[in-house]
Amino acid sequence: MAACGGDDDGETSESETESISQADIDEAMQTPTEITFWTWVPDIEKEVALFEEAYPEISVNVVNAGQGADHYAKLRTALEAGEGAPDVAQIEFQMIPTFSITENLLDLRPYGAEELADQFVDWTWAQVSGQNGEVWAIPQDTGPMGMLYREDIFEEHDIEVPETWDDFAEAARELNEADPDVFITNVAPNQGAWFSAMLWQAGANPFAGSEGERFSVDLNSEQAQQVASYWGDLVSEGVVSTDADFTDQWYQAFNQDKYATWLTAAWGPVFLASAAESTSGNWRAAPLPQWEEGEQISANWGGSTSAVMSSAQNPIVAAEFAKFLNADTESAMTMATEQFLFPPLTSVLSDPEFAEQELEFYGGQRVNEVFAEISNTVTNEFQWSPFQDQVYADFTDTVGKAFADQTDPVAALDEWQSRLTSYAENQGFTVESP
Repeated sequence: MAACGGDDDGETSESETESISQADIDEAMQTPTEITFWTWVPDIEKEVALFEEAYPEISVNVVNAGQGADHYAKLRTALEAGEGAPDVAQIEFQMIPTFSITENLLDLRPYGAEELADQFVDWTWAQVSGQNGEVWAIPQDTGPMGMLYREDIFEEHDIEVPETWDDFAEAARELNEADPDVFITNVAPNQGAWFSAMLWQAGANPFAGSEGERFSVDLNSEQAQQVASYWGDLVSEGVVSTDADFTDQWYQAFNQDKYATWLTAAWGPVFLASAAESTSGNWRAAPLPQWEEGEQISANWGGSTSAVMSSAQNPIVAAEFAKFLNADTESAMTMATEQFLFPPLTSVLSDPEFAEQELEFYGGQRVNEVFAEISNTVTNEFQWSPFQDQVYADFTDTVGKAFADQTDPVAALDEWQSRLTSYAENQGFTVESP
């Protein structure tokens, strides 16, 4: 990646934000057109069919180009080659800077995207907004962070649901002393995205101020040290485990009652219900513990958007598709109730059809309602690096390794910072550190 910015003054020109007329939109949507959409969501053809029904002249070619690194590698290759790229692509929140900085994303303001802002949870709109007001994508699904916990294990050991991180640490010690085979939770040393969410909740914002060719990095801030020290102490005490997540061993651990909680995102409840069927009925959902008693602050892990590529041959149609897919109530509700993507659309979050579902795996609890309330406590300010995949890779080799080896994760923050600084400089960025 070469550092790449917009205008020299950092401002977007008036011509770039001039609105497309409704007449032009109407004409485009009545003209026979085919666009291509890259996504990894299973059965999303159902939502696409709703769009095609509303606009019979438009055909959408749905392509599953892979997920995660495979998806982004193919997208980068196609964009660099100047051919084969989709018109619209599913892009996770943390990857938006990677593609906006290389000018591969279309600013959707001229296409009426700003009119949708009030329909989405505030922080999700902040995640798709650029430094100069650009709208780089439309939010599709999210991952506000909460706590899933084993009510039966807590009751067996007379442990109250922790409301603060101090409570959580004390519960970890009590639980492990009572039963050394059970851990309050697991800290995966390979999961930089989870640790980033912990930083977010604590008020750290390591890449705040990054813009264009300027890269700001502060991975060893006071808040970051607080988070690293907290988890490092619990790991060293042996009261939390450090299994790599999303492995066979990790799945088995849930079914063998090894973990009493999973600090996870809003997509976690559905995932856990299929991964740990033998524990059905024993789990409940609650907000994350807080650093300060009485606060309610959360963060986000995961979630994605629909972004229009700047190379799209039919940008009006592509933009209308991205808007419809995620802002049309029926389409968004289908994603929430059939593909189980946690919605950013406020109308879906408050709809009884979604919020009042009583899940048997969670003892009949309205888990969606719990996470909908949590979503309103996610802060707006958190920014991502223009190379977040490298951030995660270096986390595993530094802070993650310190957790796995039970060494000092606070010292490892300095190494993480140093690695990212060197990487950014090698990519042509001017690095600013505190």
